[in-house]
Amino acid sequence: MRALPLIVALVLSLAGCGAIPGLPYRPADPPTLSRAASPAISPSQSQSQDATPSSSATPAPSATVRALTVAQARTAMRTWVAAYNAAIKKRKWWRSNARLDALFVEGALYEGVLERSREGFGWKPAHKPINPAGTPTIYVPRPERQPPAGDWFIAKATYRDTKGHSRPHVLAFLRSPGQSFRLAVATPLHWGQQMPKPLLDADGYITDMDDAMAAAVAEEYRNFWNGDRKKEGDSGYRLAKDSYSRKAFPQVNKGMYVGFAGRGSVFGFRTASGGMFFLFALLNDAKSVNNVLSEAVLVPKGSKAVQELGGSWFS
Repeated sequence: MRALPLIVALVLSLAGCGAIPGLPYRPADPPTLSRAASPAISPSQSQSQDATPSSSATPAPSATVRALTVAQARTAMRTWVAAYNAAIKKRKWWRSNARLDALFVEGALYEGVLERSREGFGWKPAHKPINPAGTPTIYVPRPERQPPAGDWFIAKATYRDTKGHSRPHVLAFLRSPGQSFRLAVATPLHWGQQMPKPLLDADGYITDMDDAMAAAVAEEYRNFWNGDRKKEGDSGYRLAKDSYSRKAFPQVNKGMYVGFAGRGSVFGFRTASGGMFFLFALLNDAKSVNNVLSEAVLVPKGSKAVQELGGSWFS
């Protein structure tokens, strides 16, 4: 999983290329934000073992919903990491749609795009084993706030990036009923950035993020990166002046840049300081799925400026 500065040159080379033959495409239209109607919708809350519970009132968990525990989520992540590390040892693992489908979903599904593209250029595979240092921090939503078509959790783990540097990464895992958890989106945090402390309710669960804000912030990233298609700030939010994307945009846009058509689910939570944390991926359209941008962002309380905590191309 490559950080934004490490892949700008690759983006310039790949921009404008068509979809890689044989790769299963997933629609990039924004999911409906209603939990009652749509699978893999924009989730809204999380639980962390590292945060201190607040005294905010919360509804009691439904007796008919089986709660996903921190221990179960950590085990699920450990299982996924083992499967991922085993898969990338296979010769040309990126050519197996079944193998990709078993590991990835939504924006992360296009991990295979990177390797298929690198193979086309005659480059070595970029994916490296994931070996988390220490105990990952796990965030789990309240059971009644999980999507009806599955459930999810967020993890923060420190492991080496593709250049061998130890960096904190934030990942979201999603599963359908009866299925194993798969990676939906992931990004390393930018140097010097940290995950915000979540606001927990009385039961230790993260209080809900603002779904309308989540959709608007994700749309603002589309507005920004799509350049001349829409004016920046149309969503009501605007990237902060020191946003990493502002620095990368001029370099990326020197090539034949392909705009983003939509996004995957938005995962996130309310922070202890009253702001909002969001994690999501933007996707190209079906004819140009070579670009996927993952973002971890913070909107401080009372602010319209989006602070970028982490960003990665191809998830």
